Amino acid sequence: MENVHQILAIAGVFIYWLFLGAIALRLVIKRRTIGVSFSWILVIYFLPLVGIIAYILFGELHLGQTRASRSKAMFKPYGQWFAALYQHPLHTPERQSEHARAISQLCDTQLGIPSLSGNQLNLQHTPSDILNAIIKDVEQAQESVTMEFYIWHPGGLANEVAKAVIAAAKRGVTVKLLLDAAGSRTFFNSTWPSQMRAAGVTLSQALSVSPLRMFFRRLDLRLHRKIVVIDNRTAYTGSMNLVDPRYFKQREGVGQWIDVMVRMEGPAVPLVNAVAAWDWEVETSKRCLPAPPGLPINTPENTPESDSLVQVIPSGPGMPEEVIHQVLLQSLYQASRKIVITTPYFVPSENLLDALVTAAARGVDVNIIIPQKNDSTMVKWASRSFFAELLKAGVKIHRFRGGLLHTKSVLIDDEHCLIGTVNMDMRSLWLNFELTLAVDDKVFSQSLRNLQKGYIENAEQLEYKRWQRRPLYQRVIEHLFYLFSPLL
Repeated sequence: MENVHQILAIAGVFIYWLFLGAIALRLVIKRRTIGVSFSWILVIYFLPLVGIIAYILFGELHLGQTRASRSKAMFKPYGQWFAALYQHPLHTPERQSEHARAISQLCDTQLGIPSLSGNQLNLQHTPSDILNAIIKDVEQAQESVTMEFYIWHPGGLANEVAKAVIAAAKRGVTVKLLLDAAGSRTFFNSTWPSQMRAAGVTLSQALSVSPLRMFFRRLDLRLHRKIVVIDNRTAYTGSMNLVDPRYFKQREGVGQWIDVMVRMEGPAVPLVNAVAAWDWEVETSKRCLPAPPGLPINTPENTPESDSLVQVIPSGPGMPEEVIHQVLLQSLYQASRKIVITTPYFVPSENLLDALVTAAARGVDVNIIIPQKNDSTMVKWASRSFFAELLKAGVKIHRFRGGLLHTKSVLIDDEHCLIGTVNMDMRSLWLNFELTLAVDDKVFSQSLRNLQKGYIENAEQLEYKRWQRRPLYQRVIEHLFYLFSPLL
């Protein structure tokens, strides 16, 4: 019996090291960034068994066989839909600024999605303005309402949006809601889903979570987009989930969440709607590609001097890898005068860190605005591990005191901006389903500049010498989380 136990023990150790070797070999073959590979090797070798299980669950970017097959079949029809827009009269590459031209060419190559001019954008930055505007547009909807959110949390004005959605469905408007299963767990456990379905709302969970699914799809893959489209004519996207901050995460001790949304009209709206249609088809297998954009109606407000040229940039599994990461890098390297970044979760890639340090070294005024208090302990400490290098290079770091700053934006030279759902961390850049708008419009960029200026005025600016005097135990914790930052 003792010999049997010894044989089993030896076999178990052999199988365990075989697994370790196989995973290490796969990390080498996949040719991920050195930081990501190194972090996973640390996990699997220093967390016995737990590390292997963690890699199996979270180490591979697999969408699941059904969704992956469905996505592959969708490439051709969606590609044809987007390709036709290159002949649209409002595809005007000759009007692009130098900032926009390089990004547009990158998206042409990687995504096959053109930029379109003739859009009217409105930057909204208070919860009441955002939610009341959505309510008003839903109340005026005549044909369709499509919503897609990571989080829908009941309470306050979020309930008024739900009532408006139910009323629209009852009067015959086609209403579709796609909500992330994990992010909107509280909503799905409430009475709202049954009320909505009873009224005729088509409601679907994205990326459902269950113990069985973990063997077929990566569990931490999430639908992080925030999209509202009304009648294929008006759209919203940005950083705000469908929540009223007064009723959301009040016990976290970080204050109310601070967000923005962009309300848009014009030819870019059907592109945003097509992204939502893609997600809907991946989840439900039902195709609902929208009508392509028509020509704008000539009005005093719709003139070449006042419109915005917009590049819609989706990302996520099934789409070209790293596209938003590449756009971010391109934007940073093009900056000649000023960069202002707002992000709640700052865990940059090695390339992004180099781009920020390099920009500061060549005299660009680089500003990063992050919340002073964060709802993620791991991200907080990992983020802090980058501060010394950035501050030493001349990058200005501002810690916002007015709540959890959740706005995701990049402003380049006060003229060109990126705004949407993407955090500056690995999860947003390489994993989740995200959406960013690249906006080439000095007027809109000025609105964002004014908003960012307000953030900075309500923030503490870190000083390098003072930061260097922080306690030793904090440095140890920072360095520990730095090792795992490529996985956060």
